[in-house]
Amino acid sequence: MSENQPTSSVILETRGLTKDFRGFKAIEDVNVKVQTGHIHALIGPNGAGKTTFFNLLTKFLKPTSGKILYDGDDITNHRPADIAQHGLIRSFQISAVFPHLSARENVRIALQRKLGISYQFWRSIRVLDQLNEEAQHLLEQVDLGAFGDTKAVELAYGRKRALEIATTIALKPRLMLLDEPTQGMSAEDVHTVTDLIREVVKDRTIVMVEHNLNVVSTLADRITVLNRGRVLAEGDYDTVSTNPAVMEAYMGTTDAA
Repeated sequence: MSENQPTSSVILETRGLTKDFRGFKAIEDVNVKVQTGHIHALIGPNGAGKTTFFNLLTKFLKPTSGKILYDGDDITNHRPADIAQHGLIRSFQISAVFPHLSARENVRIALQRKLGISYQFWRSIRVLDQLNEEAQHLLEQVDLGAFGDTKAVELAYGRKRALEIATTIALKPRLMLLDEPTQGMSAEDVHTVTDLIREVVKDRTIVMVEHNLNVVSTLADRITVLNRGRVLAEGDYDTVSTNPAVMEAYMGTTDAA
């Protein structure tokens, strides 16, 4: 887990967040506070509203009512590109890499923002090459130092996810939003990516949707459990995992396993 930050430091907050799809409330009156420097996990059974809530945070959906505050500012009506410029970056689930570019080139594209040439693809390769050293350093942070010249499409699944972490870090996020970071992985890849997430959280905050409760128990400082669009429970892993309402929502019983 990350080092605890002062409890008064809230980087992301939702107030009364609600999303209504023609009478069906996928999310209803959700109030969540994410502390700076924490890994905050969103869990819940299928249909709990996790994906809808996450899409509201990342501006893929507009809320029916309620507010989203980022670093004290109301971003409820902001566009995804606007919040990205302020350091709120989404990654995972949908691959964010270019398959036929090398690992180093993928990271270098993410770094281009630093030079203000994100959309100037006609710039000389020589200009972009100045980013190679930093790109290589980021690859080494995620144990891909030896794969800089390998095309993304040729990387094993777990290494592709590691590359996504590198491209996300390259965008200099203050708050990383990770959507199912270990979905579809082997046990070995889950362990590798869990270690990487623990490493990159330094000086950053992470909000993650994750089905793997072993990953959540290892990484999360705080957990919000959603069920039927509402907050069912909140706290650390020991607190929520022994909550009778949570056990019933997941397993249909209040008996401890």
